[in-house]
Amino acid sequence: MIIQERRGVFAPLLKKKARPIRPPYALSLEFFDQVCFTCKDKACSTVCEETIIFIDEDGLPKLDFKESGCTFCKECAKACIHGVLDSSKEDFIDAKVTISSAKCLAWNGTMCFTCKDSCEANAIEFFGVYRPVIKDNCTACGFCKSPCPVDAIEIKGVKGV
Repeated sequence: MIIQERRGVFAPLLKKKARPIRPPYALSLEFFDQVCFTCKDKACSTVCEETIIFIDEDGLPKLDFKESGCTFCKECAKACIHGVLDSSKEDFIDAKVTISSAKCLAWNGTMCFTCKDSCEANAIEFFGVYRPVIKDNCTACGFCKSPCPVDAIEIKGVKGV
């Protein structure tokens, strides 16, 4: 009985919800969350040429890289009537891209350069033939995620901007 009570103490920490990945050009994520919530037309999701902007259960735009990535075309910012997205900001998405060494074919001895080949920012570097890592110039565009044959690329929203 005591063991179950102790486990319950850590349950809220284990159930921490990941922050959704928001479209690029946000002035601040707090402002984004407040203002986008009130937006009725959600035009940013309808103009995305790569169709990666979806409206989540909270009514806010989020990015989903399952099929494609962000070209930084700025159409979402142009369509934002509330001024939450500013197209003059740098081409960057507030997210952290990592490669799971446990899943990655290259990290496990199979020659695979799929992530590197799809990265236009040249932000994936290989140490030797078998150890890809994400460099600091990664824009988190997401183009490396969908081509990965083993789903080793992880992209998580971070709090920032």
